[in-house]
Amino acid sequence: MLPQYNTVKQYGEHEIVIQKSRFICYAQRATTEEEAQAFIQDIKKKNWDATHNCSAYLIGERDQFQKANDDGEPSGTAGVPMLEVLKKRGLKDTVVVVTRYFGGIKLGGGGLVRAYGKSVSEGLNEIGVVKRTLMQVMHTKVDYTWLGKLENELRNSVYQVKNIHYLDQVDIEVYVEEGQVAAFSEWMTELTNGQCDLSKGDLTYLEEDVN
Repeated sequence: MLPQYNTVKQYGEHEIVIQKSRFICYAQRATTEEEAQAFIQDIKKKNWDATHNCSAYLIGERDQFQKANDDGEPSGTAGVPMLEVLKKRGLKDTVVVVTRYFGGIKLGGGGLVRAYGKSVSEGLNEIGVVKRTLMQVMHTKVDYTWLGKLENELRNSVYQVKNIHYLDQVDIEVYVEEGQVAAFSEWMTELTNGQCDLSKGDLTYLEEDVN
């Protein structure tokens, strides 16, 4: 699991018009090639009457799976510039499809490269990009007498509270970066004079907007 990476925020679509041609960018997360291909086929079915449905995806921790498809546009004028936008933005596990409805004006090779690249770039700006940071969920169990103090300290710290469970004891779940687990544990122990029970929970990704 990567400690940190960027990806598209969610499914979304965004349309621009260039020289009377409509370019609609669709974006989605995909963690496997099968997911990416299924998404591409869904968009193709949705826009079966379009002139072109060009696609690109970048998948895997080391970008092991990359594909660009021009879908009938001149070779290298659609899928590759779309893929290049994903690379330049540093995105992973992302699939994009740009649907073109031809407006009657030919753009030429350079014009197509710019149009498809612009469609993906503006589409990502509109849909949003997030940074995913791998976090260790830490459980801190304490008596209720410590709750007020710990809540206040956590609110004023770099740590983010995930949840608080009110059981026989209070169980406070906190997102902690893996490299900060020891420091967090020492801090909690010091705050409670050693009267806390610390344990690790799940490893999960915490997301924050990049744009």
